[in-house]
Amino acid sequence: MVLLLPERKGFSNFICTKQIKSGKIVKAQENGVRAAVWFWNFAAYGKIFWYCAMEYVNQQEKTAYLAKEVLRLSRDSIIMNMRFLDVALSRIQSASKSGLNGVATDGQNFWYDEVFVLRRYKREPAYIARCCLHSLLHLVFYHPFRYGEVEGKYWDAAADIAVENVMLEMNLNFLKLGRDTERKAKAAALKEKCGALTAEKIYRHFLKTEPDEEELSEWRLLFHRDEHSYWTVPEQMEISLAQWKKISERIKTDLKTFSSGKGNSDSLEKNLAEATKDRYDYREILRRFMVTGEEIHPNDEEFDYIYYTYGLDYYGNMPLVEPLEYKDIKKVKEFVIAIDTSASCRGKIVRGFLNKTYSIMKGAENFFSKVNVHIVQCDNEVQSDVKITCDADFEEFIRKGKLTGFGATDFRPVFSYVDELIEEGSFENLKGLIYFTDGYGVYPERMPAYDVVFAFLNEDERRPPVPHWALPLVLEEEELESEETGKTG
Repeated sequence: MVLLLPERKGFSNFICTKQIKSGKIVKAQENGVRAAVWFWNFAAYGKIFWYCAMEYVNQQEKTAYLAKEVLRLSRDSIIMNMRFLDVALSRIQSASKSGLNGVATDGQNFWYDEVFVLRRYKREPAYIARCCLHSLLHLVFYHPFRYGEVEGKYWDAAADIAVENVMLEMNLNFLKLGRDTERKAKAAALKEKCGALTAEKIYRHFLKTEPDEEELSEWRLLFHRDEHSYWTVPEQMEISLAQWKKISERIKTDLKTFSSGKGNSDSLEKNLAEATKDRYDYREILRRFMVTGEEIHPNDEEFDYIYYTYGLDYYGNMPLVEPLEYKDIKKVKEFVIAIDTSASCRGKIVRGFLNKTYSIMKGAENFFSKVNVHIVQCDNEVQSDVKITCDADFEEFIRKGKLTGFGATDFRPVFSYVDELIEEGSFENLKGLIYFTDGYGVYPERMPAYDVVFAFLNEDERRPPVPHWALPLVLEEEELESEETGKTG
């Protein structure tokens, strides 16, 4: 940097005067001039640095203030147009994070890069509101909390598409962006393949079709809004899944009672239904049917090695104590699979359900080697009963078994028939019954002496409620069809 000194009054005269002087006086005066010039330069540089620093600080404060105002306006717009999201939005606090180069959420904070917010807002004012609602819907639909159970690249894209499609269907002016027409066309084409555009259905479609990185990049270019970096460890999310479940249930209720038609969409309701439905692990359900029994298996816990090894050492190959050949364990030994063969339950779906049950049944950790399983087919009366005692019997039924019936639906004949089997001694200790059905039938009034699970195909709010003593289990049609395809393929 070259610093030009301004002309000072008397300064040039002093320089001229010194030239006609001589000796020590002249030298001293020269040293004084140099010191004065150095001090003046130092002071000038200091002022410049101080001015630049203050300008930087002021600019930072200005950027922070403007970004905060943009976030506030965006949140206010969401509340004004979608009052049913007020509680959910109040749980998320906006917080700046420099270097993020985008936005993200950890369940409690909406993190944003101040420079990113201002640049995108200047380009498209609706973009930041879209980002806020995008991240909020991820939480309302529980997307971050399932991250550890899925393949990340497919789940990221599926979750982004699902929440963006909800906002596209809302068709609210404050959310509209430049390429929304293209997004709607892509979403409509995907909907024809997946049905309802929930993250779960889109994810299963991606697992089946396995889009390459180029195709996933196209989806991200159109539907990506926020970073999912905080999703990688769902257990570390600031607000737990249980808390967000309560919030989502409230939103679902509010939509039905007070906010119908106000910023609503069909996909919003379907995503909420998908998020809030009860989920059960089929293997965990089968644990209800477990009983304690003996199975041929060395029981290392009760085996005494002292006498055993002493016999081997003293007598050669003759142990004094033989190892225990039986061990008490809990596994599934007896249960009933009832199949609704009315006209509403298609053969392909039923076979998919049986294949799913069979794949779990084959696990040695779940079932005894010898079992007593009855597969009962029924519409408005019992059509057939096939007894399964081992894996070979089940494979034979899957391969050659036929579905019969296809009349109306009445659940009571199955329960009466099972009660008769119990009285005849066909079961030693029946623990449970799984009834696969569409749910439209006549339920028994009396609670049986064993656990009952009604397995339904897809969520259906019009379906009659199950009795209080039964456990409802919802299975996805695509999931069962994939089981059928996998077995037949």
